[in-house]
Amino acid sequence: MIIYPAVDIRNGRCVRLLQGRFDSETVYGCDPVEMAKKWASIGAEWLHVVDLDGARSGASKNRSIIADIVKQVGISVQTGGGIRTIDDIDEVMALGAARAVLGTAAVKNPQLAKEAVDKYRDRIAVGIDAKDGKVAMEGWETISGQDAVEFAKRIEQLGVSVIIYTDISTDGMLTGPNLKAVEKMVGTVGIDVIASGGVSSIQDLINLKNTGAAGAITGKAIYTGAIDLSQALKSV
Repeated sequence: MIIYPAVDIRNGRCVRLLQGRFDSETVYGCDPVEMAKKWASIGAEWLHVVDLDGARSGASKNRSIIADIVKQVGISVQTGGGIRTIDDIDEVMALGAARAVLGTAAVKNPQLAKEAVDKYRDRIAVGIDAKDGKVAMEGWETISGQDAVEFAKRIEQLGVSVIIYTDISTDGMLTGPNLKAVEKMVGTVGIDVIASGGVSSIQDLINLKNTGAAGAITGKAIYTGAIDLSQALKSV
């Protein structure tokens, strides 16, 4: 299982949100590029970089920072937030990102996901952010009526090969991931599922691996020291 350290960017700073709430933000000292370099130096093979401003407004304000991260870390970067059109995807790919993550755009316009996959194949992932089993959009501030698992099935049929599944209720809480929800998602689709939300310990990562998840994103736990990333990379 691949561990993806998260680098969330808001107003040019490296931050973490609690349950995705923009009014509950913790700012971490290093700038996003330095933080990304830190995780890479420890041994991470991938980074999960999110433009929170873009996710909320649909207009990226931090793409130049993402470009700097891609250039300087020397490892694979998947990035999302504010990617709403095929032109946005082209721009992110031109930066050198290994994978672009579609969120709100894929919910509102599944045809965009199809077009992106036709063009970029496995370099496209779809983020499915769920609250009470329903898909959320616009930086998690809007809850749609779509069932997360049913949406995952439809996305798989479009040719998407990677899903990033986030349980919003656990995100940033350090209370452990929603293993039942992840296991259900993994068991329903035949494509890679990267789990996100609630990871608080190396045991949580091991438990996620046992669900069959292809990857796990960890944010607050490595920022607070609850997880030693170097040890986690050796353990899973």
